[in-house]
Amino acid sequence: MQVYKPATRLETHEVTNQPPPLVNRNFYHDDVALREGVLRGAGQWLDERMTALGAAVGSDAVLDLGVEANRNPPVLEQFDRYGRRIDAVRFHPAYHRLMALAMEHHIHDIAWTTEAPGRHLAHAAMLALFTEAEAGVMCPINMSYAGVPALRTQPDVAAPWLDALLGGSYDAPLRPIAEKAGITLGMAMTEKQGGSDVRANSTRAEPVDRAARLWRLTGHKWFCSAPMSDGFLTLAYGETGLSCFLVPRIAPDGERNAIHVMRLKDKLGNRSNASSEIEYHGALGWLLGEEGRGVQVIIDMVHHTRLGTIAGTLGIMRRALAEAVNHAQGRRVFQKKLIDQPAMRGVLADLALEYEAAVALVVRVACAFDDEDAAGRAFARLAVAVAKYWLTRRNPAFVFECMECLGGAGYVEEGPMPRLFRESPLNAIWEGSGNVIALDVLRTLAKAPLSGEVFLAELASERGKHGRFDAALDSLSADLSRPVGEAQARALVGRMALLLQAALLLRDAPAAVAEAFCETRLAGDGRLFGTLPDNADVEAILARQLL
Repeated sequence: MQVYKPATRLETHEVTNQPPPLVNRNFYHDDVALREGVLRGAGQWLDERMTALGAAVGSDAVLDLGVEANRNPPVLEQFDRYGRRIDAVRFHPAYHRLMALAMEHHIHDIAWTTEAPGRHLAHAAMLALFTEAEAGVMCPINMSYAGVPALRTQPDVAAPWLDALLGGSYDAPLRPIAEKAGITLGMAMTEKQGGSDVRANSTRAEPVDRAARLWRLTGHKWFCSAPMSDGFLTLAYGETGLSCFLVPRIAPDGERNAIHVMRLKDKLGNRSNASSEIEYHGALGWLLGEEGRGVQVIIDMVHHTRLGTIAGTLGIMRRALAEAVNHAQGRRVFQKKLIDQPAMRGVLADLALEYEAAVALVVRVACAFDDEDAAGRAFARLAVAVAKYWLTRRNPAFVFECMECLGGAGYVEEGPMPRLFRESPLNAIWEGSGNVIALDVLRTLAKAPLSGEVFLAELASERGKHGRFDAALDSLSADLSRPVGEAQARALVGRMALLLQAALLLRDAPAAVAEAFCETRLAGDGRLFGTLPDNADVEAILARQLL
């Protein structure tokens, strides 16, 4: 009988020349640019909170929760075993633990429960940091934060809701808010036929008790984010026009409200978070603000939600860049560490410039949300839209470039890069896609001239520090002094974003960073789609694509 003898173990069976996993690190302490921005904008009080959160989200345990929450997406159960309608979304335990952690660190309410400088920066910076571990749970967290201004328009209705939200902890089971340790808020505005054009909504509202501001809503909402929230800010047409309502999941009589979850969206990314279609079947809701002025009420929520979109984008960028740098530091090719190869060094340096500029922009915009004077509010209103347009559109290309730094290892699902890449387009689409945001910037400049004035003043404060910056500023100032057509809105907003980033880097960043950014980013329009010159024959180009 022949005896099997194992072959000699080959060198290829040994795992060598691989980077260590990027776990059990303080993600905040690793991020020099963000930490400098936090200290500059808020100081020691926020640095301490960020240090604690950075240790948590960089831990192996929390990173694993993010993986599990996305591998096991939520499931809709419309009926119980007896056929009763329950419209419940079931989440993996990892999701609940992540939500509890986020609310334990008060990302949802820190901006409203402290008077310290940089309170909105605290929300944005903590949201960005948490996103490095998991992005989906930041959707209900950010909407809960953003819903506070809308609730405050109607104190008599909103008082118990604000009491439950501010200072609250995560409490998932469905029951009346008076019995809960904390609540979350969602939003339901868009409809099938309208999308971003919310004035095309067909949902109707009929008064039940005007004195109690109680109405009954009927209609279909094409997108309702976080359908397991305790209440939703929503728009519907009443007798005098489009109005804003707070629709609870538990009706005033203590029974389930007539909100039917029709289905969950099967999304490209953000899979841990439930996004849904819902129908109101005579659902009860409280009117917020004046009848017929719903857009004016909800716009504050949208404005604050946009801060979350740029913060979430920053978190995605940072995790992708950190993974790329970690790989390059831990891998050798052609007798050198990958990070020492000139071509790779150039790529990583260019990515680092992009990230540094993104940090500077998010920090400045978030700090502007603290301002209560007219000039500060005008700047925040304009700058958050400019930042959202630019950062969210740059993000997919940025994450792809980071992914490519890992080669094939960046393309397999065992690592974080595919999830980051799927996540990267979301914030560009959420709360207004590119065209919507660019046109919103044009409207803001036209209707609120102070916003353009304070924006240019912010840029002008750095005049004289770089020749290319000065020339670009002169050109932008000239263009802002005359009407801009809608077809050129995207090009204009991109230039505004680049110049604001350059100004902030010239003000606060090391000279090497600011100089390189100005030299590489201010020579053109930033190479984004949608910036064709005026003489382009758009009709002929599109004719070749029509079906």
